[in-house]
Amino acid sequence: MQENIYMSEKMRLKNLGINIKSERLRRNMSQEKLAELANISRNSVSLIETGKINPTILKVVDIAGILEVDINVLLRDV
Repeated sequence: MQENIYMSEKMRLKNLGINIKSERLRRNMSQEKLAELANISRNSVSLIETGKINPTILKVVDIAGILEVDINVLLRDV
């Protein structure tokens, strides 16, 4: 089964969230500030960082730009 070969979607979203949160905290940025700059709610940032929602690729690109990191940093282990 493909599920055995690849990480589950849940785990991949969790890793994305961890990467975003790590970069945000490294820049001493609040969820509120990231939300404002990304034009999303603070609750959405929280849900992304905990892997509970799947952001669009365009939103991930926006977040990478806001955090001033290469998108591959956010996609590590995803």
